[in-house]
Amino acid sequence: MIQARSRQETGEPVDSVCTIGSYDGIHRAHQKIISEVRERARMLGMRSVVITFDPHPKEVVKSDKGAVELLTTLDDRISIFQKMNIDVLFIIPFTYEFSRLTSEEFYKHYIVDGLGAKEVVVGYDHMFGRDRQSDIKDIIDLGNRFGFSVHTVPPYYVGEEIVSSTKIRKLLREGNVERAAEFLGWTYSFRGKVVRGDGRGASIGFPTANVIPVHEKKLVPGKGVYFVTGDVAGQKIPGMMNIGTRPTFKNDGQVVMEVHFLNDVGELYDTQIDLSFYRKLRDEQKFDSPEKLIHTLQADKRRCIELAENFSKNNI
Repeated sequence: MIQARSRQETGEPVDSVCTIGSYDGIHRAHQKIISEVRERARMLGMRSVVITFDPHPKEVVKSDKGAVELLTTLDDRISIFQKMNIDVLFIIPFTYEFSRLTSEEFYKHYIVDGLGAKEVVVGYDHMFGRDRQSDIKDIIDLGNRFGFSVHTVPPYYVGEEIVSSTKIRKLLREGNVERAAEFLGWTYSFRGKVVRGDGRGASIGFPTANVIPVHEKKLVPGKGVYFVTGDVAGQKIPGMMNIGTRPTFKNDGQVVMEVHFLNDVGELYDTQIDLSFYRKLRDEQKFDSPEKLIHTLQADKRRCIELAENFSKNNI
């Protein structure tokens, strides 16, 4: 897969089947679109091209929809696109100046003259251009003017629900990591750096690795206790993770993330680990005493051990 960050790096215009989007999450609906691009390129004897943006447009163009919460970092997306066997990944630097391009300017400069697009594949609800004012009809009009066809991919359903990044973010905020994984087609994860904590976990018999997300805009699942795995030195180590304010001991409201691994992992300070979320065990609770907390943590750990045994059979 060729990775390009400018028109020059994509090479000379070649007949191409293209798709354009932020593709945050590369969930099952996104995967369907990418598969269509790859298959149609094969059928037509053309190259397959994905055009995406860095940073995410919402990081540049402010809105009233709250803070940016990314499902995937750029590195995540690059890794997934490589596995999907795309010929060219064109990563356009997204700036405020770029955001002010009209739809016609963008398609003429980047898609037609830059890449040689003969077909554009998009989702049924695709919106684009300055302030996202253009839709499918506008792409078809541009195609008629510039000589490319448009192929629209219908919505993708899991059960009776349409898959979307917005729904996945909501599920993760609620802690419903299992349903989110059904929508994503992969287990949600984030990379964290291990930092020094206050040693509270070790003092009650549950030593933990305190982590902070490497990417500050990466979405962290909602408060609670989870069964997770951590990628430590290339091995998936099962553990239980707490995300919350530790109300039994503190009341400052600061959210911390700490994972107690079921296996010995040695010294982890200042290292980075990938944490994957498989199941939420319970909501965060405030206990009347440390003893009651320890009793509940022991039960949590037993559940995690059972889950680890079951998951190991499925090669997590």
